Amino acid sequence: MKNLFAFVFAAIAFVCPFQSAAQSSDSLLLVKVKHIEPLFVDLIRDLGARKGEREWNIGLGSAHLNDHVELTTLVEYEFAPVNRLGFEVEIPFTFSFGTGNQTEEPLPGNRLDGLKLAAQYTFLVSPRFNTSAALGYLNEFELTSFSRYGKERFVRANLMHPFLVVAKSWKNNFHTMLITGPEWEKELRSSNSELFFHINGSIHYAVPATKSVIGLEINTLMAANFTSVVFRPQMRMTVSKTSKIGLVAGIPLDTKYDSYSFFLRWIYEVPMKGR
Repeated sequence: MKNLFAFVFAAIAFVCPFQSAAQSSDSLLLVKVKHIEPLFVDLIRDLGARKGEREWNIGLGSAHLNDHVELTTLVEYEFAPVNRLGFEVEIPFTFSFGTGNQTEEPLPGNRLDGLKLAAQYTFLVSPRFNTSAALGYLNEFELTSFSRYGKERFVRANLMHPFLVVAKSWKNNFHTMLITGPEWEKELRSSNSELFFHINGSIHYAVPATKSVIGLEINTLMAANFTSVVFRPQMRMTVSKTSKIGLVAGIPLDTKYDSYSFFLRWIYEVPMKGR
C-alpha cells in the first residue's frame, strides 16, 4: 500500500514542475478542455479541475440476480482544493431482498459497503489536441454487513486501485475516455489477496442545440480465472443550471458473472463564488 501511494504521488510531484513552468500565468492554469465523463465509473473530479469546484452525487441502482434483488445507493462528495487536483469521498450502501427462489445459500447481508477515498491529478491539458490525462488513486475500506457487527472485523478488506485517465474530444460533438489500472483486494481476516485489472472505455455524443448527452460505457474487469464485460448505454439530461440526471442500463456479456441492472445518478454542482 505504501508503495502505491509513493508511486502515485511521486508521479504527481514529477509532472507538477513541468506544468508550472509551461503555464506562467494564473489564467493559463485555468485552461480546461471539455470532456464528457461516464456515469457509472465516473471521475474523481473533472479533468483539469479548477480550485474551488465542488460537486455532490447521489446514486440509486438495482440488480436482479438469480435468487435475490440488490438495491444500491451512494453519496459522493467531490472537491478541488487547488487547480488540477481533485478529491472524492464516497459512501455506498447495498440492500438485498429475496425473490422466493432462494437456494441454500444465505442472502448477502444489508451493509454499508465501505468508505471510498480517492484523489486525481490532471497532469496534461492540451487544448491544441483536445486531450487531457490524469493519474489517480482510490482506496476503499470494505465493511462487514450490519448483522455481523460485533461478531467479526468491522473492516473486512482493503481495496487499492491506482488508475490512469486519458480523454479526447473529437469533432462533431463526440467524446471518448479511457479509465484503466490494476486493483488489489486484501482480506484483513486472512492472508488472501486478489489482483484485478480494470479497462473502462466510453464514447459520448453531445446532442446539438440541447444540453443532453447519450453514450455507451464498457466496463471490463479481468482476473486470473474470469473476465467480466458489461455494456452500459446511458444518457444525461440537464435539469437546471446546477443539476443533471443520468440514466444507465447494465447489459452483461455473460450473466454468469454479472446481471442486468439499472442505475440513476443525480449530479449537483455547487455554484462557485464570484463566478
